[in-house]
Amino acid sequence: MSSTRLNLAVIVGSVREGRFGPVVADWFVEQAKRHEEFTVDLIDLADFDLPLALPPTPPALQPDLPRPEGMAGLTRRLDAADAVVIVTPDYNRSFPASLKAAIDWHYTQWNAKPIGFVGYSGLSGGLLAIEQLRQVFNELHAHTVRDYVSFPSYYLLFAPDGTLREPKGAEDAARAMLDQLLWWGTVLHDARRDRPRTANR
Repeated sequence: MSSTRLNLAVIVGSVREGRFGPVVADWFVEQAKRHEEFTVDLIDLADFDLPLALPPTPPALQPDLPRPEGMAGLTRRLDAADAVVIVTPDYNRSFPASLKAAIDWHYTQWNAKPIGFVGYSGLSGGLLAIEQLRQVFNELHAHTVRDYVSFPSYYLLFAPDGTLREPKGAEDAARAMLDQLLWWGTVLHDARRDRPRTANR
């Protein structure tokens, strides 16, 4: 049990018109608030300027590289996060380009932080996207937690008002993932504070 709440960023990864991501994200935010150990920041990538073309010098080599002015708010909020949850669909067996752009424009913002996933899609429930995202975040020295939340055939699971028709299984999965994020978030928060050079290697 932590003495202070951790900052949890919940990121809506899809930006296309008609997306279902905000419904899933709103549901998860409610689960995180019920957990009572996090201060929750819901981040919608559709609200930010995310050019796909990166600068000549990668963020890994120049962590403080100039970013578009419209990305400044996103960078500040990622800096402040102690843990992150990515809400993502599967697009053609992978995750959205908007999400990859947000990841690639940042580097130290993910470093030594725990990452959880909430996936949704037709058959796989977002698992194909989640497996690829694990590899990406490993490259960025983040720690992806084992448990996740998955919604296959999400359009059948959610009622028109955004609530789940049968919530227990998903609520249990969310609680398990949040417990892991709390443990790792607390440990890594202290490690970044006490051993910053280790965190930034």
